[in-house]
Amino acid sequence: MNPPAFERPALDEAIESWKKILAARNFPTEIIWLFEENICFEKSKSPQGGLQISFQMQFTPPPDDALDIAYDHFAATDARIIFYRIGNSRTKSVCVLLCDPWFEGESELFLHDDEWKISFHPGLDDEVEEIKDLSRWQHRLKRHRAFHNVDFCMSLATIEEIRMHGRPLEPYERFAGTMLNRLRRVLGK
Repeated sequence: MNPPAFERPALDEAIESWKKILAARNFPTEIIWLFEENICFEKSKSPQGGLQISFQMQFTPPPDDALDIAYDHFAATDARIIFYRIGNSRTKSVCVLLCDPWFEGESELFLHDDEWKISFHPGLDDEVEEIKDLSRWQHRLKRHRAFHNVDFCMSLATIEEIRMHGRPLEPYERFAGTMLNRLRRVLGK
């Protein structure tokens, strides 16, 4: 049997490498980690149009162990892991952990560590707005928008499934759970 072509580091070691890359670019090394439910796509107010990314932490705060769970789950795959910086918020870097084989074809956008099969995207020195208005977050664009790299991040719902079941649920399991919950509400149980 051939040994694996790469070996993942512990999360702490990977984060230290990430912070060194951020520091070398004079970006903040204190990090706000986002998950799918924290990301807010909105139509840009600029004359060019397009989309802007903002975030919220107030309405769906990640549990303390969310990053550990996401990294462990991603590290168990053969797909490339991406440490992706969206921008700045106050004095912190706003980042997302991504994972998908699709990133193998995106070599020019990232700094690669092929020994770990991890890549880093330090991004630009842009300010990212934190949304504190519930209505604005509820009306974020969820459909009918261009696909973005951050769409490969983990959701907090998946984190919860991994915590409860030891793995993400299959679509049919999610559907069955939804139907059972609806039936319980109808029956008053």
